[in-house]
Amino acid sequence: MEKERKLIIAGNWKMNKTVAEALALVRGLKIELAGKKEVDIVVCPPFTALHDVSREILDSNIRLGAQNMSEHNFGAYTGEIAAGMLKEFSVRYVILGHSERRQYQNESDELISKKALAAHAASLKPIVCVGETLAQREANETEAVVGTQLKGSLAGLSKTQMEETVIAYEPVWAIGTGKTATTAQAQEVHAFIRKTLASLFDEAVARRVRIQYGGSVKPSNARELMSQRDVDGALVGGASLDDRSFSDIIKNSI
Repeated sequence: MEKERKLIIAGNWKMNKTVAEALALVRGLKIELAGKKEVDIVVCPPFTALHDVSREILDSNIRLGAQNMSEHNFGAYTGEIAAGMLKEFSVRYVILGHSERRQYQNESDELISKKALAAHAASLKPIVCVGETLAQREANETEAVVGTQLKGSLAGLSKTQMEETVIAYEPVWAIGTGKTATTAQAQEVHAFIRKTLASLFDEAVARRVRIQYGGSVKPSNARELMSQRDVDGALVGGASLDDRSFSDIIKNSI
């Protein structure tokens, strides 16, 4: 099926890989994925590896992303990273509002919207994550939860900024658990997200925004997931830590 939007597949390495390990991984990816232009490919190493990975992928088809950033541009915010600091390493994308940060760092939708605005001000493309827990899904609260997260996390964005924002739907119950939403479940929520974006912005914006699926994506389920009308890519966790599995996800998606 011809996709209306170009697929974007990003690897979220989380708190994994030393600099040496990171370089070995991207060198493998460069070989495996040479010449693959049909998909936007992004890797998101830890901050410590951004400099070296940036240099390694300079002349490749792989783009660099970061896993988080501050809503502030500078100042007395110990342990934080500003958008301008990421720009020094040619970072193009930044993951915001991942469920692990919502859970462990208590990040709110309001904070995520401030970060998204700061990212756009620095010409970074945010990957804004939304998703429900197992308890919320079993209580039939998926649309209420995801809708609330979208409205809060995207508050204040212009239509132009929204078109340059990626949404990642990550059902919390499927992250790192081996469980994956069925293709029907994924498509259903992605369609709801697009409908919500149309109500928050307009139909034209909603058609252009890319919505990734995240949650135990692997080579064996990539093709079926990516074939869904409103699934425009994947935010890959564990399977992105191995060059062969991440490459196979991308190859199986084309």
